[in-house]
Amino acid sequence: MAAFCVSLEDFSYICRINISYMRKTIFSWVNIFVGCTIMAAGFVFFINPYNLVPGGVYGASIVLHNLFPSIQVGTFGYMFDIPLLILSVILLGAKLGGRTIAAALTTPLIMNVISALSYPSEEALHALDPSQLLGGAFDMTDHLMLTTIIGAAVIGIGQGIVVRNQATTGGTDIVAMILQKYAHIRFSNAILLVDGIVVCFGLVVIGFGVGSAEDINQPSWHLSFYSLIAIFVCSRVLARVINGEKNDKLIFVISNKKLLDLHQYIIKDMDRTATCIKSSGLYTKEDKEMLFLVVSYKEVAGLKMKIKEADPNAFVVVTDAYDTFGEGWKELPSKNEVQPE
Repeated sequence: MAAFCVSLEDFSYICRINISYMRKTIFSWVNIFVGCTIMAAGFVFFINPYNLVPGGVYGASIVLHNLFPSIQVGTFGYMFDIPLLILSVILLGAKLGGRTIAAALTTPLIMNVISALSYPSEEALHALDPSQLLGGAFDMTDHLMLTTIIGAAVIGIGQGIVVRNQATTGGTDIVAMILQKYAHIRFSNAILLVDGIVVCFGLVVIGFGVGSAEDINQPSWHLSFYSLIAIFVCSRVLARVINGEKNDKLIFVISNKKLLDLHQYIIKDMDRTATCIKSSGLYTKEDKEMLFLVVSYKEVAGLKMKIKEADPNAFVVVTDAYDTFGEGWKELPSKNEVQPE
């Protein structure tokens, strides 16, 4: 029987790889917990007390809390999330990752815990009275636009951190995937449809006072407009957190000349590279040189000046690069990596 020998160097290398992987895994799980906490805090301090309905599972939970005040928003979140997680396995055959399940089940719990600690009494907790939230320190009743923007931004940051660490918070994402598969609705349109239904639900219950007789003389239909603002701000912040600043620019330069000076500028001064593509004019049939390159937005102005020096008659197109992968840019995503958009 042959003996299996591993050198000390190989063993040390394997240990370093395993330790590095464990660190990344632990860091990722901590980030998911932090993201869930930030998201829950955004709802508790800026959204829930003012009856804003920013779509999704927790937007629907806020509406239902108005009908059944003794049940907390986070608890309604569980009532939605658990059936949806089960439904996704049945209808989508999805093998849900542990991170997604953990995020979907942790967020409502944290939300309930923060809510319980932030209100002085059970009556205040059931009413989600902003005047008693942290002793009135967070009462922003007279600044609804401000609390809408801050709350949506905080929620977007929390969600973004969760998604960047290969998890999702479940909820309407699952509904959207089901609609995409069985109703052939695009994922983004499905999310918009679900959020629209939730906001309309909030308009009926909160805006027109259905199920809340004490608020009938205080019309709050305008809260639906704040809810739409919250949805927009949250989506923009979420995209920014996940994708970072998308300021890469895609540039095409077409010229009748050999742009040798420009080549040197790109390679040496900008420390970048480009692709030369042989091309010809459709009308003139003349051979032309076309340069294709991606740069940051800060480099565009200098590059334009250099192009003008090399060929004032060059045809130049500058457009946004949605995403850039490869050497000098981001790595291509792995097979099981969660894609935000």
